[in-house]
Amino acid sequence: MADDSIMFLLRMFSDTQQAFKEAWSLACAFPTKTKIEIRAGKTYLVRPINFAGPCKAKLKFRISGTIIAPNDPSSWDGLNPNKWLYFHKVDHLTVDGRGKIDGRGQGWWARSCKINTTNALTFHRCNKLKVKKITMVNSQQVHLAFTKCAQVEILEAKVLAPGSSPNTDGIHISSSTLIEIRDTAIGTGDDCISIVGNSSDILISNITCGPGHGISIGSLGKSNSSAVVHDVIVDGAVLSNTANGLRIKTWQDLVSEKEKERDKLEDLTVPNELSKSKPSLLCKMWAILMGKTSAVKVENISYVAIKGTSATEEAIRFACSDSLPCENLYLQDVQIVSYFGGYTSAFCWKALGSFSGLIYPLPCFMLPKSYIGRKALPGSFLQSI
Repeated sequence: MADDSIMFLLRMFSDTQQAFKEAWSLACAFPTKTKIEIRAGKTYLVRPINFAGPCKAKLKFRISGTIIAPNDPSSWDGLNPNKWLYFHKVDHLTVDGRGKIDGRGQGWWARSCKINTTNALTFHRCNKLKVKKITMVNSQQVHLAFTKCAQVEILEAKVLAPGSSPNTDGIHISSSTLIEIRDTAIGTGDDCISIVGNSSDILISNITCGPGHGISIGSLGKSNSSAVVHDVIVDGAVLSNTANGLRIKTWQDLVSEKEKERDKLEDLTVPNELSKSKPSLLCKMWAILMGKTSAVKVENISYVAIKGTSATEEAIRFACSDSLPCENLYLQDVQIVSYFGGYTSAFCWKALGSFSGLIYPLPCFMLPKSYIGRKALPGSFLQSI
């Protein structure tokens, strides 16, 4: 073969499940670089399955055909309800191909979110991982989940589900580091990208998002838990028909001062664009849930060169903790106008920050008074001096 690897071609067997298991077992144990290929033009019904490592050499899992999930949630009876396609402890893995993974999640969406917990494709403790050019549709819940992973690239992926499908996050990152998401299109019924505790060094560039809930960090600090998220950059994103634009969410908890010091969200930079034109677009920037106490400290957040339209009057909201205000917030050239030609406004509570460039709506960062809410006429921008 041109890439000097051994290929295990997955063909149509009477027992597809057994074929997947045997192909994985052989490829993972092979001493040199190997490839498993799901053939184009074929559809494989796969029940919940684990692809376990460590493997002896680099491995490529190429999806040229279609993988579908059982359409009956009872297929998970007696199994871990969180897993469908589950890779764990596999390093130097590449999952690619122009085929499709279809979670057929319609049967799950009608259920309570407390019951519906199945993620379509999960990578757990996988390092030096690449996910390229795959298409995922109609997941039971989260489409792509990464937990405790490092050095991950997600490139040219498509993640699609109806805007009405509940809890169908596109990409979910938890306790992971050195993650890059690039040239990817996501449209689902929940967050396009969600990032939760103990994740860091995440670069998101040249993505489209919508429909969905936008890009979210959190929720953080549930049940007084410790969580740190830092060094997140969103560089080049187009959000259309989303419930929010960029959002940071935390839980409100009564905690000791010592516990408060452990939890931090810092160093978020959001350059380039949010846009564009649909009436239902809500390009809203959120900071933190308002409350008298909070387990999470939010600081060093920058929003740079953001342009878009809002379907509601309130386009920017920084609602922070009484006891732990948001600090070092920064806006530069942020312009969010009303789609309907009216006002947009900003809301701030316990939010300390600065701004430069053209800003609309007018910034409302904390001055001597604890709350300042300001509103501007459409088309009137504030420029710092």
